Amino acid sequence: MRFRRFLVLVVVALTAAGCRPAAVPTSGGLPSYDHILVVVEENHSYGEIVGNADAPYLTSLGTNGATMTQSFAVMHPSEPNYLALFSGSTQGLANDSCPHTYSTENLGHQLITAGQTFAGYSESMPSPGYSGCVDGRYARKHSPWVNFTNVPSSSNLRFADFPTDYARLPRVSIVAPDLCHDMHDCSVSTGDTWLKNSLGGYASWAKTHNSLLVVTFDEDDRSADNRIPTIFFGAHVATGGHGERITHYTVLRTLQSLTGVACTGNSCAASPITGIWN
Repeated sequence: MRFRRFLVLVVVALTAAGCRPAAVPTSGGLPSYDHILVVVEENHSYGEIVGNADAPYLTSLGTNGATMTQSFAVMHPSEPNYLALFSGSTQGLANDSCPHTYSTENLGHQLITAGQTFAGYSESMPSPGYSGCVDGRYARKHSPWVNFTNVPSSSNLRFADFPTDYARLPRVSIVAPDLCHDMHDCSVSTGDTWLKNSLGGYASWAKTHNSLLVVTFDEDDRSADNRIPTIFFGAHVATGGHGERITHYTVLRTLQSLTGVACTGNSCAASPITGIWN
C-alpha cells in the first residue's frame, strides 16, 4: 500500500513538472500508444520508394524508424487491400468497384465499441460523412471505413479536419491522401513532398509524445511478389531494417494488439509485429 501511494506521488510529480511517464506495455509486451496514425499510399514497390532519391522523406522515416523489408500486399488490385487492412478480410472483393456495404467487424468499430476513438481522414473529400464514390481526386475505394454500417459517419472526416493540435487526434486515425498525393496519379516525388509537408509535423511530435506513425502502401507496381514499403516511426520504435515477413493482415493484427482489441478475420492467423519496439 505504501509503495502504491509512493508511485502515485511520483507520477503526479512528474506530470506537474511537465514530464511524461514512459508508455505502459500492453499485456503482449507491446507499447501502449496515446495516438496511432496510419497513412496508406498507392501502387509502388519497395524498391521504388525506400532509398529512392525521389522519396527522401519516406527514406528518412525508414532510416530513423523501422523499415519492414519483407512486407507484402494481400492481392491486386487496390481496394481489396484496403479492406484487408481495415477488417481482416477482402470481403470477397476482387476489383475496385463502388459502392459496397458491409456489416462485419473492423478496426474502427472495435475501437469505438471498446470505448476508444477512431477516425478516417480523406483528402479532397467534399464534406464530412460523404458517401459518394468519386469527387475530383477523392476516391471512396481508398477509404474503407465508409463501407461499414457499424462505423458512424461522424468518423468519416475530411483531411481538412485533421487537427493541428495532435493531442486531439483519436486513438487511431487513418489518412487516405487523394489520387495525386497517394502517388496513384502523380509522381513519387509529389507524394513524398506532400507527406513531409502535411504530416511531418505529426511525425516529429510523435517521437516525444508516446505516439506512432505507420506508412504503408496498398499494392506494388503489379510485379509478381507484390512487395511494398511499410514503415513504423515514432516513440518506442527500434530503428533499422526488419526482415520479418508481414502482410496487411499482420499490420492490422499489430494495430489491434497495440490498442488491446481482438483479432478479426484473417488477422487472427497473423502474429503481431514484436521485434521493432524498444
